[in-house]
This record gives sequence, structure tokens and C-alpha cells, in this order.
Amino acid sequence: MKKVLVVDDEKLIVKGIRFSLEQEGFQVDCAYDGEEALCLAKKNSYDMILLDVMLPKYDGFEVCRRIRESSDVPVIMLTAKGEDMDKILGLEYGADDYMTKPFNILEVKARIRAILRRTEKKEAENKASVLVKGDLTIDCESRRVEIAGREVNLTAKEFDLLELLASNPAKVYSRENLLNIVWGYEYPGDARTVDVHIRRLREKIETSPSEPKYVHTKWGVGYYFRN
Repeated sequence: MKKVLVVDDEKLIVKGIRFSLEQEGFQVDCAYDGEEALCLAKKNSYDMILLDVMLPKYDGFEVCRRIRESSDVPVIMLTAKGEDMDKILGLEYGADDYMTKPFNILEVKARIRAILRRTEKKEAENKASVLVKGDLTIDCESRRVEIAGREVNLTAKEFDLLELLASNPAKVYSRENLLNIVWGYEYPGDARTVDVHIRRLREKIETSPSEPKYVHTKWGVGYYFRN
């Protein structure tokens, strides 16, 4: 169940948004001033915050700025004003979207769903960039490898080999395939280059290189990854 924080000092607006979102299956918390909003945002984990600009104690811009110091939760700013400067300020303080009152609740829900879809897609992409195979963690973006929390320093080609094999577990790659994919078709070396790099890779990531846990040999064919 997605959790939403609605922040507005107009209680009728909060009540209407809350009722509509709960009908859609959202869990909804409410705050009526900036201080209360910051307290709830600090104590709870939200999937979305609807944040009015004109609030008692702290205005919406200040609330958004403080939230952004510790969280990247999506924020939609709400305001009765329509000036472009308010929109610019909201986005500069870290808001993801902006809606001007009066608004249609159907549009509010559509905006929420659109932002949540983008957020979920981004999270899935980030998750896919980190491969966890047993004790082995491969961060494909930072090109870092850890074994049981201990960082292992690989050369560029060793990392490329490991990333390719780990991303395609159980798929057997011939030496020629690995040479073409990792080194490129124009590389003048031969398949023994792959064997040397696989041996060095095993020495760095395997507890027992002669009895590998991760990078295995398919005799007469090539190499594959298993965990």
C-alpha cells in the first residue's frame, strides 16, 4: 500500500483529498502546518507528499527544502497562486510537480500515479545496476566489486568479464565470444588472453580458484557464471 502525506491548512481540501486517495487504496496521513509536516516526514517513510505552499509556521518552500536535505520522496506542490515565480521556486526547492488550486481531484490522482510510475521505474533500474550473487556484490555503475563486504580491485577487463558473465548466469560463452564482446572484434590477441584474465579474476574473487564458486569452465566450450 502506497503511503501519502497531504499537507494543507484548509481542512476541507485535506478531507476531500484524503477520502479520494483512500478510495484508491492509498494510506494517507495529514498535516495542517509546516512544523507538523516536517515532524511526520521525519518519523515516517512516504511514497508521495502533497504540499501546499501557503502554510502556518513554515511555508511549503521551506518544508520542501528541509525534506530534500534527507529524502528524495516525490513532492507535488499545491498553491492557490498561479504566478510562474511560485512554480519556479517550488521546482528549485526540489518539488517534482506543481498544481494550482482549484484543481480536479482526478488530475491530482493522475499526477500521483505518473510520478509513482517514474519513481518505481527508476528504482528498478538502480536495483538492476547492482548484482548480488551470494557473497559477491557487483555495482555496475561505480564498477566496484565486494565479497562479503570487502572491496576487490579488478582491472577494467576483469570487471567487464565478470559483469558480462554475472549478468547472464548459466549462459556459456566461448573464448572467442568473450574476446569479441569484451575486447572487440579488432583486438589482435587470441583466445589465450581470455584464459589469463579468467585465471586472474578467479584468484581475486574465488576462495579456491581451482574449485571456483562463481566463474566455471565448460570444458571444450568456454566459461559461465553460477552462484
